[in-house]
Amino acid sequence: MAMRLNEDLDDNGEMHEINVTPFIDVMLVLLIIFMVAAPLATVDVKVNLPASTSQPQPRPEKPVYLSVKADKTMFIGNDAVTRENMVSALNTLTAGKKDTTIFFRADKTVDYETMMSVMDTLHQAGYLKIGLVGQETAKAQ
Repeated sequence: MAMRLNEDLDDNGEMHEINVTPFIDVMLVLLIIFMVAAPLATVDVKVNLPASTSQPQPRPEKPVYLSVKADKTMFIGNDAVTRENMVSALNTLTAGKKDTTIFFRADKTVDYETMMSVMDTLHQAGYLKIGLVGQETAKAQ
């Protein structure tokens, strides 16, 4: 069995090659469109957060709550703490177990910078499991 290549095709001949140039052109155009559209997909809207309709998770037997009030005073449980002694108070309360989930509650008027500063302090201290607590609301049906 032999294969014959017909280099000089007439009008009725067929070409059995795939031309990928249009496919590559379309892919490059789509890439450029997505590169331009991706930054526009970010949201820059002021929101008034905490309220959640998700199902509440079961509480651990002895949860550790870190609360920040509207005047930026901090509490672990019901005990007032300062940012300087927060980590040592958490270490005492959790017996040094860094895998303990810290439930972080903050008043909705507390600024984002304060919340991130507290969370950053927790992260640097080794507490990587931080649960954000919100007010439970009824689901709209």
